[in-house]
This record gives sequence, structure tokens and C-alpha cells, in this order.
Amino acid sequence: MTTDTIIGPAIDLERLRPLLRAAWGADTCDPHDLADWHPGNPARGQCNVTALVVQDLLGGDLILGEVLVDGVKVGHHFWNRLPDGRTADLTADQFHPYETVVGGVPLPRPPTGPWRIRDQYETLSHRVLAALATDSPPAPSES
Repeated sequence: MTTDTIIGPAIDLERLRPLLRAAWGADTCDPHDLADWHPGNPARGQCNVTALVVQDLLGGDLILGEVLVDGVKVGHHFWNRLPDGRTADLTADQFHPYETVVGGVPLPRPPTGPWRIRDQYETLSHRVLAALATDSPPAPSES
């Protein structure tokens, strides 16, 4: 079964954006960022899983940048380049003013999955696909 069978061909970034935001929770957050995740900053730690789900549904490339604080690398940030060339960074608002994202290189998708964050990815993907299938917002996370 393809995603077209599940969600139909009319999926686009603007339809997907609110569904992803509603599906984020502590249980979809990268464990590295979990201590900083809270409902007031729901995008925190969601970049990897979000970029993977966007790629699943819309195609395009995963893009990887570095997060700097005072010029020192403290982490990575993921976003998408869509097939039409547009950039889609649905978690850019997670960063504090003192954090800067630099670079941005295409990253091949791991052939066997995202695999340190597999559970988080599968949880987010399931919620978004279910919301698309029923054309309703995802069930909220209990986190």
C-alpha cells in the first residue's frame, strides 16, 4: 500500500504543517533534547523525525546543518528541500536566540531507518498518517 492509497494525492506542505505540530510530544522528541522539550516549545527535538516524515510524504532531500552556541557546535539540525526546490524547515522555531544553525548539506536517508530515534519516528509517522486518513488532527500526546 502506498501513501497515495492512504492519504490521497492532495497532501501538501500547508496541509501537513499543522498535523505535524499537533502530533509532536515528548514521546516524539529526540532523547538528546528531551530535557529541553516542553509544550511551550513543542518543536524542540522534533527536527529529525519531522524531516523524515515530510520526506516520506512529499519526497525531496533531507538537509543537515549544525547548531552553534558561541561558535561551538552543540548539535545538528534537520530540514527538507522539497522536490520543487523549496526549503521546508518546520521546526526552525525551536531554537533559542543564542543558538545559530549553519551549513546545510543534503544527507542520504539511512537505508534501514532513523535508527537511534526509530520509536519517536514511528510514533510521529503513525499519528500523522492517521490524521491524514481521517482528515482530522492527530490525537494529542499525553506528554
